[in-house]
Amino acid sequence: MSTTAVTPLTIEDAESLVTAAHRAAEAAGVTVSVTVLDAGGHLLAFRRDDRAVLISGETSTRKAYTALQLNAPTADLVAAVQPGGLFHTLPTALDRPLLFIAGGVPVHREGRLIGAIGVGGGAPDQDHGFASAAVKALA
Repeated sequence: MSTTAVTPLTIEDAESLVTAAHRAAEAAGVTVSVTVLDAGGHLLAFRRDDRAVLISGETSTRKAYTALQLNAPTADLVAAVQPGGLFHTLPTALDRPLLFIAGGVPVHREGRLIGAIGVGGGAPDQDHGFASAAVKALA
């Protein structure tokens, strides 16, 4: 059985994702922090505007980590962590805390998970839109 290698997320890709997310946020008049992780959860790129709330950097990182670990946009996971949801007890099962607020989006190449982007600082729906726009721009 042979497998085809997929090009991993590069630093250049990560910087493009950060730039695209920031441009989308700036166009909406929102100040955000953006974090990009590779498939192993390693930080590839990060940007926090000086006007952004300090916690937005931690928020963007946790959103990216959550999207990476569960290979799903964090916006799609909110209902699953509510009482009675599929993942209700999941955050206590992992070493790192997860964040189930929209704004984390996995990055795929040729159908394979290669990383994730997290955006924090705007309203959850805005952050999700900025992250999604960045991923679409990378494709």
